[in-house]
This record gives sequence, structure tokens and C-alpha cells, in this order.
Amino acid sequence: MTTLKVPDMHCEKCVERITSALNGAKIAFQISLKDKTVSIDGDESNVDVAIEALDDLGFDAER
Repeated sequence: MTTLKVPDMHCEKCVERITSALNGAKIAFQISLKDKTVSIDGDESNVDVAIEALDDLGFDAER
């Protein structure tokens, strides 16, 4: 599991948008609004897809 920091995630609406995008990409993940993190299951390609999806939503994801 790879944990990405998403400092721009501020509210439940952010969580909903991220959830929708990652579900659409068929990626297994866990979100912590409190910690402002998204944990990605799977290999490096899943992480790359997740980072791209977050970027498309306007979120910067940091490893």
C-alpha cells in the first residue's frame, strides 16, 4: 500500500470527488480526511493512475 499526501483535501466534498474518480479507475484505496491522505492498494501503475486522477481533479498528491 502506498500512501499519498493530499494537502488540498479539505472537506467531505473533496472526499466524494476523489472517491468517485478512483472508483471509476477501479483502484482499491482508503481515504483519511483527518490525515489528508489517500492510500492506494496495488502496484506502482495503480499509484501512477491515482496521482493522475487526483491531478485531473486539481489535487496535488505527494508521495
